Amino acid sequence: MNMIFKHGHALLIAVCFTSATLSAVAQKTENPQPFVIPALREWQGDTGTFIMHDKTVLVVDPAYRNELTPVANTFLDDLKKSGAAKQVSIRTGTPAKEDIYFTLNPADTAKGKESYVLTIKDFITIAAPKSIGAFWATRSLLQILEQDKEFRRIPKGVAVDYPQFAVRGFVLDCGRKFFSLSFLRNYVKFMSYYKMNDFHIHLNDNGFKGFFGDNWDSTYAAFRLQNDTYPNLTAKDGSYSKKEFIELQKLADQYGVNIIPEIDVPAHSLAFAKAVPGVGSKVYGLDHLDLDNPLTYEVIDNVFKEYLEGPNPVFRGKEVHIGTDEYSKKEAEKFRSFTDHYIRLVESYGKKARLWGALTHAPGTTPVKSENVTMNLWYNGYADPKEMMKLGYDGISTPDGWLYIVPAAGYYYDYLNTKRLYNQWTPNMIGKDSFPENSAQIRGGSFAVWNDHVGNGITEKDVHHRVFPAMQVLAQKMWGGTKTTLSYEAFLDKNKNIGEGPGLNMMGKVRSKDSLVLQYSFNQNKQDPSGSGNAILANKNAKIDRQKQALRLNGGNSYIQTPIEGIGYGYTISFSMNPDKNNKPDAVLFSSPDAIVKLKQQSTGKLGFSREGYHYNFNYSVPVDQWTHIVITGDNKGTSLYVNGVLVEKLEGAKRTFPNGKQTAKVQTLFFPLQYIGDKTNAFKGYLDNLNVFNTVLPADKIKELAK
Repeated sequence: MNMIFKHGHALLIAVCFTSATLSAVAQKTENPQPFVIPALREWQGDTGTFIMHDKTVLVVDPAYRNELTPVANTFLDDLKKSGAAKQVSIRTGTPAKEDIYFTLNPADTAKGKESYVLTIKDFITIAAPKSIGAFWATRSLLQILEQDKEFRRIPKGVAVDYPQFAVRGFVLDCGRKFFSLSFLRNYVKFMSYYKMNDFHIHLNDNGFKGFFGDNWDSTYAAFRLQNDTYPNLTAKDGSYSKKEFIELQKLADQYGVNIIPEIDVPAHSLAFAKAVPGVGSKVYGLDHLDLDNPLTYEVIDNVFKEYLEGPNPVFRGKEVHIGTDEYSKKEAEKFRSFTDHYIRLVESYGKKARLWGALTHAPGTTPVKSENVTMNLWYNGYADPKEMMKLGYDGISTPDGWLYIVPAAGYYYDYLNTKRLYNQWTPNMIGKDSFPENSAQIRGGSFAVWNDHVGNGITEKDVHHRVFPAMQVLAQKMWGGTKTTLSYEAFLDKNKNIGEGPGLNMMGKVRSKDSLVLQYSFNQNKQDPSGSGNAILANKNAKIDRQKQALRLNGGNSYIQTPIEGIGYGYTISFSMNPDKNNKPDAVLFSSPDAIVKLKQQSTGKLGFSREGYHYNFNYSVPVDQWTHIVITGDNKGTSLYVNGVLVEKLEGAKRTFPNGKQTAKVQTLFFPLQYIGDKTNAFKGYLDNLNVFNTVLPADKIKELAK
């Protein structure tokens, strides 16, 4: 224990990382270890609880004002978003009762730079060797508070926490599917909430030629970042400006996350061949760069330089990924030379290089630099981990047989086997090879989402639904390693109470005392047309028709705004409607930024929905000038329509068939939009009543009852 003197007062702060810190309170152990993800590495319970009050003060040690004030500011913002404290403030000085105190102990590095000690007494002390450790402590406190929103209790005790692995990562393929900037920004915060610190963004890729008429010209390819040297390189259907990408990295810095940008060459490189004719291989296919053409090196050099050069480069972080995956084995020597060139190019700008392991697949005599270079070890046949480590490479465990999500593809995993991962895997396992958990060359692990099947209907919401359970489990395994204190079943029981982080609800979970979460019955006898007390937030050109006792929407800019933006998978939406005769194509029933439900889907005249550029319709047209009862249910597999209590159609399990006979899934899920009944530009004309929203898929007999 260290004694720190501030303004003439002696303040005892428990910051020692040794077992002596914990044994001091061993005689009065009562509080069990609080549940957080990942679990605290060490815990010594005390008696009683700390109550988080609205006026709790975050106190920063003046000696470390510059390092810790940003941490306290982010914590304050998150506390307000989570509703845990409304009037919390920040000051420097010494703590009083009910405060949270931030300090550093730079000399105490025994558990690593990301470690921290959390001492919970009459006030809370967060002490760490570096500010990142203090930040991780705030994530633990936020998770504890999330599980006790009503009373905001934090059990007293001392936690010593530290990661087993330095790299705790996630790879997102943005090349074959565009993810909005807001999604990426939310993911920085989401990953940070689980102390996952490595966000690998795969910026370019292409589809498989076989799904595009076996024609390279029509095969989908995209490069997602603004490029001024080759403007045609930047994807037209979704990209990030340099400014946006820089701001994303700044946000990640704030939340303790490293952004690892990847430019994937010389395979997976059709976007370059389309932007600059001549650099694609005529022998191995245009998704392979021509390694005999000097223009190839000129173009790829220029692309990397655009993001690496200058005093304020676009790629701000310490590491850049150069791809180098799955090139033709016949050109191993040229591939090795290309790989070495781009490792050294990246290093010439003061960065460290990452690459995909491929050198077992591409054996040869051409040397490839290994010192201070990190490989994603994904398939032992492409890069044997033992062989690569002998060569001097550091590794990030990314085994495809454990950690690859390829949504709705029918191979690898649609959803990871989280039970198997929780019980059997840690980053020291790469394929069938196991290494000591403290191996210096295994930097950590990373799981991945690959969107191989371009255009299969998968949305951001669908991807997140797959990632969320994996993130919770793998956060535990990458932080805690082999040490687990709970069975998988106990972990599943408890993790339901921890979400995505303050202000985030990408899963669209809507909680209530029972399954009915929103209800509007537009009855003239009710001042507030809400059967369950759900107030209308806004109203535009929509009114309650007293004669019809229903909501009247008048087309165009006509809507009411509800308190719920949308609801995620596992829902039932029930309502009655009476449309006018003269509704236009794409007339909107419900809308939000995520999706639109339409009375008339485009020119079909049929009930349908649109999201992320995909347009689907049921084989049903709603009759005009009469009341019809509609129920729509949805889960992560598909969307169903019931009319007057009878199932009309289930959009699920559809396939797209290509001329060559190949098939891919056609995913027809719907994250149901509820922000607006109606729309700001093209609302339907007619009446709507008795809207009921349930956070479960009701059985058929219950749906029949709703229609009565």
